[in-house]
Amino acid sequence: MGLLLWIVSGLLAFGMARSLRSGGALPWPIELAIAIAAAMLFGFIATAFDFGGWKELEWRAGLFALFGSAALIALARVANLALVWYRRPQRR
Repeated sequence: MGLLLWIVSGLLAFGMARSLRSGGALPWPIELAIAIAAAMLFGFIATAFDFGGWKELEWRAGLFALFGSAALIALARVANLALVWYRRPQRR
């Protein structure tokens, strides 16, 4: 059940990120993959911190996965925006 909570947390982070359009937004399949992978990663980190486990529902692990996933999506968007800005043609 905890594993399902982490996936739902990743999907919530993805939904929040898609509702906030920005210049650095990535294509949705990439953001979805980042969100779910990050939620799983942060869920396992939460398990290491003893915030529940992959078999049990624990609200702290869900929040940890949600905020961690949202932070990694934001980091990916900032990196993409920086690359877009860096590759733009120079005006002289």
